[in-house]
Amino acid sequence: MNNNSILVIGACGQIGSELVLKLRSIYGNDKVIASDIKNGSEDLMQNGSFEILDATYKGAILQIIKKHNVSEVYLMAAMVSVTAEKYPHRAWDLNINSLLYVLELAQEGYLKKVFWPSSIAVFGKTTPKIDTPQVTVTEPSTVYGISKLAGERWCAYYKAKYGIDVRSVRYPGIISWKTPPGGGTTDYAVEIYHKALSDGSYDCFLSEDTRLPMMYMDDAIDATIRLMDADLPDDFASYNISATDFTPKEISESIKKHIPDFSINYSPDFRQQIADSWPKNMDDSQAQKDWNWKPNFDLKKMTEVMLENLKLIKEVN
Repeated sequence: MNNNSILVIGACGQIGSELVLKLRSIYGNDKVIASDIKNGSEDLMQNGSFEILDATYKGAILQIIKKHNVSEVYLMAAMVSVTAEKYPHRAWDLNINSLLYVLELAQEGYLKKVFWPSSIAVFGKTTPKIDTPQVTVTEPSTVYGISKLAGERWCAYYKAKYGIDVRSVRYPGIISWKTPPGGGTTDYAVEIYHKALSDGSYDCFLSEDTRLPMMYMDDAIDATIRLMDADLPDDFASYNISATDFTPKEISESIKKHIPDFSINYSPDFRQQIADSWPKNMDDSQAQKDWNWKPNFDLKKMTEVMLENLKLIKEVN
């Protein structure tokens, strides 16, 4: 990194909070700047620089870039699926305008590299659901998905027209024991572990056979950093990445192997329609080919790690 540093925007979010800590372990606490619109955890605040930042103001982003000699930005700030449906204009402002500001700053010579996360939400009901291809029909039906698809095209535009080094993956549902659910449709797969330990039961807002692509947080962080370090082809792509896929019934069965009395009820709500528009699993062969992507966690291993760590937290508290 020489004298340059990395800025993570949206550092208090589910992925951002763990990404910051991993980047600091690699590059050093003084080389990774965390920022968000609100204060973060003790780890984020005390183990390195932290800046309060509203990412919808270009000048505020530039001020931090200049202050800390930033050369790379991980733009993790976003309003996710369920919340975005409630506040569509605010979601568009955050999800798209923050991206355009960062891309403009890269075009103006302030940044050398940008990471921006896309999502399986770019797909829609007309997309092939099984082994969803890298290049296929993208007709999202949610505010979040629309913003992510637009963001993919803006990234491709700045890459082609200005040569901006911008990189992206389409995250599936992300599962972690370190951060609470954040308002996404796939967050049932985080809530279910918490409820299994606290209540011994879970009322699921999706049907038992709703299959979705999922990924444990460690794999998501690994994919993000490996992508940023890789030598990539010139053609821009927001890469499909995959690790595992399962249904609420399958995840509940994996929990029952550790908590035999665990029970689950199914009460599908409006989030069922969102889930039904997304892929069941993903073809990530392009990521495997271009930068040797490979996950480490399947459902069995993920359940073991989730329950083990949540039990430890419960015992401490």
